[in-house]
Amino acid sequence: MTYQQITIVGNVGGDAELRRTKDNIAICSFNVAVNKISGKGETRKEKTTWFTASIWRERAESAAPIIKKGAKILVTGEVDLSTYIDPKDGTPRGTLEITVSTFQLLSPRGESNEASKSTAENPEDEIPF
Repeated sequence: MTYQQITIVGNVGGDAELRRTKDNIAICSFNVAVNKISGKGETRKEKTTWFTASIWRERAESAAPIIKKGAKILVTGEVDLSTYIDPKDGTPRGTLEITVSTFQLLSPRGESNEASKSTAENPEDEIPF
């Protein structure tokens, strides 16, 4: 048996979308942008990696209304790479898809990082990495 897990922290790219399969199973889908910054000054570079996240069944119904564009979120789950050919230009592309096992909103939409830092000053509230 093999098992893999990924944990990301990023910003929600758009409000979550709730839809249903033909068997009436709820799916909550949203995108998360994870930024990596390297270098300083003129050599500073920023790279953004986008993930598509999906929450299934009953948890999808409760998650969809609260996952909003711009919110900082921590997501844990299984990751899968899907590849396809872009119909516009024929270029091979890929998407990183996470089937979410847990998530935590770290700041509501519009709340600054400073405000969210003040709520995590207690070491017991910090995420253990």
